[in-house]
Amino acid sequence: MNARLLTLLMLLLLAPATVLAQQTAERSAAYEVDTGDRWIDAQLRDINHYAERYPDAFLDEVSRYADVPRGYVSALFSTHGWQAGDLYFACFWAKASGQTCRDSVRAFSRDPAGGWQAVVKRMPRAPDNLHYRAVRHAIVASYEHWDRPITLDATLKRQLNR
Repeated sequence: MNARLLTLLMLLLLAPATVLAQQTAERSAAYEVDTGDRWIDAQLRDINHYAERYPDAFLDEVSRYADVPRGYVSALFSTHGWQAGDLYFACFWAKASGQTCRDSVRAFSRDPAGGWQAVVKRMPRAPDNLHYRAVRHAIVASYEHWDRPITLDATLKRQLNR
C-alpha cells in the first residue's frame, strides 16, 4: 500500500473518534448539575471532565466502590450517553441510601426536571444529611484513588480530621 493511501485510510479511521471526542468535550463543558449540595455539584462537574480523559479509571471506580456491574455502568456511559457526573451521583447516592443504582437511574430517567435535588426527594427513601455525607466521603475517596487533588470544605475538613 502506498504512503498516500495509507495516510488517507488513517485519517478516515480517526475522523469519527475525533468528532466523538469533540462532541463529548462540548457536552461536558455545558454540564450542569443540582444535587442540593454546592460542593458535591462542583466535584461532579470535575468528575465529568476527568471521565473524558480517563474513562476506564472512572468506570472501574464506580463499578468497584459503588458495587455496580461494570457492564451496566459502561452501557450508561458509552451507549446511553449519561454524563459521568450524573452516573457517579446516581450510583453513589443509591449506595448511600440503601437502594440500587438502577433505582436512581430509573428515577432520573423518568423525570430529570429539577435535577438530582428534585429526583432524590421523589425516591422511596427520603434524602437526609447522612446520605449527602456518604456521597461526599465517597468523592474524597475517589479522588484519593485517582491521585487527584481535592479542596475540602470546612465540614469535610472537620469530619475527616484534615
